[in-house]
Amino acid sequence: MSSLSRRSFMQRAAVSTVGLGLTASVKFPAPGLARELNANSKVNLAHVGLAGMQGAYHRSSCADENRVAICDVDSAYLDKFGEEMPDAKRFVDFREMYDTLGDKIDAVLITTPDHTHAIAAIEAMKRGYHAYVEKPLAHDVYQIRLMQKMAREKKLVTQMGTQIHAGDNYRRVVELVRSGVIGTIQRIDVWCGVVWGGSPRTNDDSQQVPATLNWDLWLGPAPERKFQQCYLGGNWRSFWDFGNGGMGDMGCHFMDLPFWALDLQYPKKISASAPKPADEDYAARDLHVEYEFSGVKNAVDNLVVTWSDGVARPESLKDYGIENGNGVLFIGDKGAIYSNYSEHQLYVDGKPSEIQRPEQTIPASIGHHKEWFEAIKTGTPTTCNFDYSGRVAETILLGPVAYRCGKTLEYDAENMAVVNCPEAAKLLKQDARKGWEV
Repeated sequence: MSSLSRRSFMQRAAVSTVGLGLTASVKFPAPGLARELNANSKVNLAHVGLAGMQGAYHRSSCADENRVAICDVDSAYLDKFGEEMPDAKRFVDFREMYDTLGDKIDAVLITTPDHTHAIAAIEAMKRGYHAYVEKPLAHDVYQIRLMQKMAREKKLVTQMGTQIHAGDNYRRVVELVRSGVIGTIQRIDVWCGVVWGGSPRTNDDSQQVPATLNWDLWLGPAPERKFQQCYLGGNWRSFWDFGNGGMGDMGCHFMDLPFWALDLQYPKKISASAPKPADEDYAARDLHVEYEFSGVKNAVDNLVVTWSDGVARPESLKDYGIENGNGVLFIGDKGAIYSNYSEHQLYVDGKPSEIQRPEQTIPASIGHHKEWFEAIKTGTPTTCNFDYSGRVAETILLGPVAYRCGKTLEYDAENMAVVNCPEAAKLLKQDARKGWEV
């Protein structure tokens, strides 16, 4: 990065924590558009991160808009995918891209590893760019709160990449739960067979950085460390400096359903366990987390919502004969509802039962990306804006925090503080390398 680019970035990145007012209650006004757009306009879009399944999915989902720029720290991906978008300017550093193109960008779509989500998004939102950011939105809780605040102040249209939220199945489950067909909710169990954290680094510091990869930019705000191949290809999720294990990967997708159905806010207690004690470097696998929520409508006091990943499974599945590797189980005093991504089942007295559908109240989605673009152009709302999705993501990130602290956390969401564990503060707001602070 040039010295000019670094100086301009540092000037913009110097955000003081004093007076930020990072509270749990963040509301978004109608979007303010930097450029006059209407329903027939095309959004000038910049992609940050191109590789992997996410990159391919997002590129194809945004093909109808005007891709003005693409950015990736590996120039090989710029060469490969730039052919799909020949008019898009190519950059390896998103900060240089923002500096160079300025108001030629309307919106940015960020699909980098988790540890660079926040810095890429916050720097974009400072410019007035609308932001679509993949789950789990950020790498720590403070970053999420700052992203929420920035979006509110700049009146920007935001969306988190929980694309399954746009599917019909989740919508029908939300209607069923809200209809009261299973009565008062007693407990919710969520599980996913995803496994990260099982591929530790080799301690071979002699490995060479690929010629096309800018390792310093890939590290971004993460602590300095030597390159190893095991950090690439998605396995960065196995390391605390870059991700939050299986829960950080898939938690937002599955926990989205109970948050939506019951309008969950923030947990007041969080406990977590795994077969092995917490490691300073490697993320947890086979993690089990229990959250306790209070004041939830149509649910018991102190509602418990659990998460299990890897080989961990909630005991309740045996009561219903559920063997699926992923899903959400709502347990009420009149029955239960199981759902995965694509289908769901009602249970009465522990046995599958026919479903009498309530009136459909949640309309079909026009598509998760299209919803975001439509909101940018016309001011219509998005369903996974940073207000809503930030609550989901923050709850997800608190699970690994509890595991690493080794105790049940008592959480004061209003003040973003763990009242019984001061040492948790360094995990809620993590240090960043000099020059990469948010």
